[in-house]
Amino acid sequence: MAQLSPLLKQATPVVVDHGEGVYLYDVDGKRHLDFTAGIGVTSTGHCHPRVVEAAREQIGKLVHGQYTTVMHKPLLELTRKLGEVLPSGLDSLFYANSGSEAVEAALRLARQATKRPNVIVFQGGFHGRTVAAATMTTSGTRFSAGISPLMSGVHVAPFPYAYHYGWDEETATKFALRELDYLFQTVSAPNETAAFFIEPMLGEGGYVPANTAFMAGLRERADRHGILLVLDEVQAGFGRTGKFWGHDHFDVHPDVVLIAKGLASGFPLSGIAASEELMAKAYPGSQGGTYGGNAVSCAAAIATLDVIQDEGLVENAAERGRQLLEGARVVADKTPAIGDVRGLGLLVGTEFTTADGEPDTATAQAAQQAAAKSGLLLLTCGAYSNVVRMVPPLVVNAEQVDDALRIWGEVVSSVTGS
Repeated sequence: MAQLSPLLKQATPVVVDHGEGVYLYDVDGKRHLDFTAGIGVTSTGHCHPRVVEAAREQIGKLVHGQYTTVMHKPLLELTRKLGEVLPSGLDSLFYANSGSEAVEAALRLARQATKRPNVIVFQGGFHGRTVAAATMTTSGTRFSAGISPLMSGVHVAPFPYAYHYGWDEETATKFALRELDYLFQTVSAPNETAAFFIEPMLGEGGYVPANTAFMAGLRERADRHGILLVLDEVQAGFGRTGKFWGHDHFDVHPDVVLIAKGLASGFPLSGIAASEELMAKAYPGSQGGTYGGNAVSCAAAIATLDVIQDEGLVENAAERGRQLLEGARVVADKTPAIGDVRGLGLLVGTEFTTADGEPDTATAQAAQQAAAKSGLLLLTCGAYSNVVRMVPPLVVNAEQVDDALRIWGEVVSSVTGS
């Protein structure tokens, strides 16, 4: 008999029968609070009726219309609707299937448009698992180990991860920008640097927000040297941080935005957005693909955008995110094993450390597993997998957040003995 690869390690023991809103129901009928949202994908919750109906209706009309062969209405309508929420001037879109594909499309665009070979990424960033995207990923060695030689031309600068360095945020930011300038002098000259690729909030790297001063520093250097600022909004976008884009928290304007995950509530769809002027600098034929802009995924994405707007989900993410962050900090205040709690909107991370401040992977994983047994599904992240992340659907309500925090408090107390 065929079976799944043994390399696919399951974060929870749950075998799902169906999902509804914030809940997953397993094959035994047990209900689980899903605070993973498919790693930030099911933004409108599981099987939102409007998304389901839009997909169902589209399946009866057209499943696949390859978009360099024919156009279809969902693709055109989605492009129009995204134009209403994208940063000003980013009026040209290319669609693909996954975040990794979006990253590689942006990399191709940046190199072709600037005629420069190098890109700079930031420590702890996650950009995907394909060879180029994995080369650009520094959130953990597991994403690139064993596939060398990796792609050349990728250089890494520090991210202002204050807790990791043991500094305040201002000190960490000044350090990160100073090291970026040093990198220009020692590794990749500005006139050979095509782009900065950065997440406004580290995802796999530990749920660490950037800050306004750091982003302003990147924007200033990008403008001064003709470097493109590419913001990877794959996990932080579409309302998850309590603003529509993660970078909206930091008053910075990107040259390119990468989108995926929550865009279509679980249907595979990704893309990049740039100005038409910039997009036109790429080589003819350099963008394409068989499944990009799939008609059913586009229909689901249109419905997702409508639900986000009509149900006030960006505002809900901000309010419920404050509730979740405050509650997680209350738990941390009672628990010496928790070194830091941080987040933006419905992206909240709890970092476990030992008494001497070292990463405590074992306790984080024990808490995550115990939570799963208690009906609360969570994931870990961070270079040492010592950060437990909470990433519920945007439709989560106050009672559900309270329920999750109750379970989390009990689990942490049980695991740590505090």
